[in-house]
Amino acid sequence: MAYFYKALDELREIWDLIGIPEDQRLQRLDVVRKHVQSLLDMMIEEEKSLKERLLKRIDSYREEQDTLFKELKLEPFLEEEEHTILKLEKDLRTQIEELKKQKEERIQEQKLLQEQDKKLSEILCVSPYSLDSDSVLSLEELNQFRNHLAALVKMKASRWEEFISTKKQILLSMEDLDHTPETDFEKNVVYMDEETFCLSLENMTALKNLLLQLEMEKAENEVVCEGLRSRIRELWEWLQISVHEREALATFMTGSKAKIRKMLQSEVDRLEELKIHNMKKVIEATRVELALYWEKCFYSQQQKETFTHYYDEDYTEILLQLHDAEIVKLKQYYEMNKELFEGIQKWEKYWRLFLEFERKASDPSRLMNRGGNLLKEEKQRAKLQKTLSKLEEELKAQIEMWEKQHSKAFVVNGQKFIEYVMEQWEMFHLKKEKEKEERQLKKNHQTGAETFYSSSSKTPSKKQELGPNTLGKACKVTKI
Repeated sequence: MAYFYKALDELREIWDLIGIPEDQRLQRLDVVRKHVQSLLDMMIEEEKSLKERLLKRIDSYREEQDTLFKELKLEPFLEEEEHTILKLEKDLRTQIEELKKQKEERIQEQKLLQEQDKKLSEILCVSPYSLDSDSVLSLEELNQFRNHLAALVKMKASRWEEFISTKKQILLSMEDLDHTPETDFEKNVVYMDEETFCLSLENMTALKNLLLQLEMEKAENEVVCEGLRSRIRELWEWLQISVHEREALATFMTGSKAKIRKMLQSEVDRLEELKIHNMKKVIEATRVELALYWEKCFYSQQQKETFTHYYDEDYTEILLQLHDAEIVKLKQYYEMNKELFEGIQKWEKYWRLFLEFERKASDPSRLMNRGGNLLKEEKQRAKLQKTLSKLEEELKAQIEMWEKQHSKAFVVNGQKFIEYVMEQWEMFHLKKEKEKEERQLKKNHQTGAETFYSSSSKTPSKKQELGPNTLGKACKVTKI
């Protein structure tokens, strides 16, 4: 205003110097007034327009801000109560720029996470992470997505390690079994690039099942191979195959690979064919084994004769099978009662030792033995007799338990064990009594001879003239 009034003063001075009349001065002042008024009005309109634009921008910013808040799932900011329009516009603009930056960062990270999720989902054959493609994830949702991907990465690493390990075992098993991949899945496992193999739960389960199937086949192969080897050894023994021929197959007598199984089967087939041509020889060898088990099981002659095929001379495959079946039955019977049979064998061993001691004790020549051997033998004989008695009691208790469980008698050489033992003792005592009687009879005979010679020597005869010592020598010889 000071400048305006100063300008008017200068105009008046100029007008005075020029000599402008008053009416023209008034006209000129009115022009100045109108010009200034017009200028001010224009400025006011412009500032009003600026204000309107700022307010509209603020409204637009607020709408955009609300939209970004919703998209970013953020709580709205609280505005300061005392704010000029310009300050408010600037603050809103700054906030929107920050929100847009956050949105862009989240969208970029979301895209990266989705790309990773796509790759992992393809490898693991799982559905992609459920997302609304048009929405922006919140910070919490992003964190959940990251955790989901971390779990997938861990799952992939675990399944990959399991896949590589299982595949290695599958390849080894296939090699052992000489197995060529047949199904599409087997071909994928063996031939497909490992990086492209789908590590789905179904595939991992199928992978385990395939390995389990191969391992079962290997186990079956091992059983079959062991059975073939056992059969080969039996046939070797029956056919009396030479050591040289056996050594030629030594490399195939261990392991269970497919080629080994084929070789073993081929050898069994060869030996079986050879066995047919040597049936008589094989059956005779089987009968030797059968006789051995008869002895082990303490079979009586009557029990042996119940197997009439033993005496059959029509050497056929059926006859061999009957012998094999009888041996299997005897083997089972022996194995089931092995402890009892071993106990009886032990008793018989001690019984033979006891009889040997008794035989030595009744030998007159042992009286010529000087030193402590007689006493030592007597102690051993007494100890052995106690051992026999103890063993008999133990076997008696075991056999009684066996008979109670099986509801039948346990037979040894055609009779109950206790009866068998009693019979052995009875025979022993009868033998001793007989030996005693024989010794007594011999002694009586010797005594009678001495009496006869003694009475004869009292009557002189012509024979005595041969010499005074003749009868004495004869008596001595008789005593000896």
